[in-house]
Amino acid sequence: MRALSLLFLFQLSSFGANSAAFSKYSNSQPVDLVVYGATASGIMTAYSAAREGLHVVLLEPGSHLGGMVTGGLSATDLGQFHVIGGYVRDFYLQAAEHYGVHDLNTQEDWYSEPHVDEDIFRKMLTDAGVDVRMHERLKEHGGVQVHVGRIEAITTMDGMLWAAKVFADCSYDGDLMAEAGVTYVYGRESSAQYGEDLAGVRPYSPAHQFTWPISAYDEHHKLLPEISSGTLAAPGTADKLVQAYTFRPILTHNPENRLPFPRPEHYDASRFALLRRYLAEFEKNRGRAPNLHDVVILVPIPNDKADFNNNGPFSTDYIDHSWNYPDASYAEKQRIWNDHLNYIQSFFYFLSHDPSVPPGLQKEIKEWGLPKDEFIDSGHWPNQLYIRESRRMTGAYVMRQSDIQTSRTKTDSIGMGSYNSDSHNVQRVALPDGSVRNEGDMQVHVQPYEIPYRILIPQKSQVQNLLVTVCVSATHVAYSSLRMESQYMIMGQAAGVAASLSIRKAVAVQDIPIKELQTELRAHKAILSLQDVGGKL
Repeated sequence: MRALSLLFLFQLSSFGANSAAFSKYSNSQPVDLVVYGATASGIMTAYSAAREGLHVVLLEPGSHLGGMVTGGLSATDLGQFHVIGGYVRDFYLQAAEHYGVHDLNTQEDWYSEPHVDEDIFRKMLTDAGVDVRMHERLKEHGGVQVHVGRIEAITTMDGMLWAAKVFADCSYDGDLMAEAGVTYVYGRESSAQYGEDLAGVRPYSPAHQFTWPISAYDEHHKLLPEISSGTLAAPGTADKLVQAYTFRPILTHNPENRLPFPRPEHYDASRFALLRRYLAEFEKNRGRAPNLHDVVILVPIPNDKADFNNNGPFSTDYIDHSWNYPDASYAEKQRIWNDHLNYIQSFFYFLSHDPSVPPGLQKEIKEWGLPKDEFIDSGHWPNQLYIRESRRMTGAYVMRQSDIQTSRTKTDSIGMGSYNSDSHNVQRVALPDGSVRNEGDMQVHVQPYEIPYRILIPQKSQVQNLLVTVCVSATHVAYSSLRMESQYMIMGQAAGVAASLSIRKAVAVQDIPIKELQTELRAHKAILSLQDVGGKL
């Protein structure tokens, strides 16, 4: 009897504030879980929780479902795809079946078109009974009501109040997490902070690098555009700089579905002076003329399309221009977003129209164009900025380099990661000798590792009913591997089950029974260790 009484008192203390919040903030049925951000991770969180029987509301600030999975990143970053299971594998199998493929045995089987993926996500949410609300952005200041370590409700820009028992921040920006008072960082730790030899400013990296000396200055000894005026700090130094963002265009070479690259508003060819110099010197230094693969990576996806990504020292990555994003105001974030869009549009227009571009390269790029059947409401350019890394929570456990390299097993594993440590360049600077260098690239192989539940939860002293599935608790080095969409989705599935356990057990998200979480995840075919697929770490 005493145990029951204590449980009843805990329910009153921990959920009583939220019960009051329902009557204060909402005229509708009480909500169990509010998920903020309809990224692929947010969709998996909402879907997983709804499958557990929760009443789930999914709030999306924008107009589309799926984040980068439907926003241009169709060449899915997989690593060793045999460790991807659960609802995530189910999603990719549905996409493959759209093209008549009934397994996921090759890398190409995991690639699909953005509009196909968004349709699948929409059907999943409908089938699970998730209440999806678009154009609901968190109020910029004072948008999160916290009482005694619990979020009672959040307010969106339209004045709507959303109360729930548990909340999940599944956005790329981590705004709900930050507004709730959760500790976070951004930028790069020093190599000394966590004993990470990959941390901080990187030594010379040959990938996506100028491989012969190119002057950073014009004839008046003025820095060329797209080169930072800063100096290069010593390797291992911490900073507040963020790896390059971009858009991931989906282009087609099918003439019947192809639109030419339009001249962007405010186009300025002079911003590509460094690229012009690089292309002009290419044949002399490489012994051949540059081709399309020297300036972009293109990965074929179905129906005569390809996902275009950064390649080489001057490409689609907009280096130096993401640094202010993590803590920027909404207005400044929109300016950064628009600036990145103008850059990617200008980059492809420059390659396809500027007379300085070598003829062979220009001919190749003109064989591609914008697809008429993708991104129809955004001028056929992707609707999602690729925010590779923004805020990172300082949660119950900070995942670090050793966790993806040597200490790869976890007692609270909720899934597996296997993609390389992969950070894009962070800055482009002039060296003392006058040459230009890109800095920040990191490409280091990893073996499959287990992802701990603790990186999804804040410190208990801060907030007890919040889960974070994208801006997770990790160093820059660990995040460079964790940040792949399939792994965000894996963490989303776990968060949905964790929310259900928190509510059913009437405990903080930090106190849910891990074994029950793992049993439930495995029941839905999630892969928590290599033993689940007949192997071992």
